[in-house]
Amino acid sequence: MSRRAEDTVENERFSVPAPLPTAMTDADVPESHPRHDSLVTRHRIEAGVDAGITSRQGLIAQGRGEAFDYLLGERTIPSADVAERAAAAYFLLADHPVISVNGNVAALVPAEVVELAEVTGADLEVNLFNRTDERMQAIADHLHEHGASEVKGLTADGRIPGLDHERAKVDADGIGAADVVLVPLEDGDRAEALGAMDKTEIVVDLNPLSRSAQAATVPIVDNVVRAVPNITAHARDLRDADRTTLEAIVAEFDAGAALDAAERAVREGGDGEAGPATDGTLAE
Repeated sequence: MSRRAEDTVENERFSVPAPLPTAMTDADVPESHPRHDSLVTRHRIEAGVDAGITSRQGLIAQGRGEAFDYLLGERTIPSADVAERAAAAYFLLADHPVISVNGNVAALVPAEVVELAEVTGADLEVNLFNRTDERMQAIADHLHEHGASEVKGLTADGRIPGLDHERAKVDADGIGAADVVLVPLEDGDRAEALGAMDKTEIVVDLNPLSRSAQAATVPIVDNVVRAVPNITAHARDLRDADRTTLEAIVAEFDAGAALDAAERAVREGGDGEAGPATDGTLAE
């Protein structure tokens, strides 16, 4: 063995690994960094895992969504904005709207979903695939810390028919009784099951080809950190609109056209989509 090889072996044998860096926070990411927003969302998910809010599988889901967001140019494309306006109209027309919250949503946009609930009169309900009593309570407490007055989901006295896993458990007076449900960061089987219950389903999903987006009444192909505040902003703008105006917005929304536009944007790197027409529908 050469002296160089011996030195390498010796160094490897007796070297002490450097301590791992502690997790960064939002404040540690300089705003000048070209990947600022992406890094911030990653750190929020990491913090959610550490706090027992987000499951480790949520890290994988975040990475999958981030890949699609990168292809979209990390921006709200015109079709998504049209969908977010339609979602706001559906909320304002609803008798009993509910916002479903999972671990990633709680980690990424806790204050934002609380604000959306306040503006639209919606309930907040925790619903998890990897459900434990500890995680359910941790998420409910987290939402309370961000201003929520009431959080449903812990009672779990209702079920979504056709599901054999923990996401079937809902509050009978929450998702069970809802006419409009916002399900950000959805999984496809529950999206299909809620659709079978004749509920108006608003889905936030960065993959326009997913079962969730395909099953939705209103598919929003956007990052949840942009989508939720955008729906809230549209709801504020539309709060004084009459029912006829809101119903027209809902009637004009074309889910198929929105998905087609989003798929073109993904395939063409965010540049393949027509802009919105002046009436809020998609331009040809």
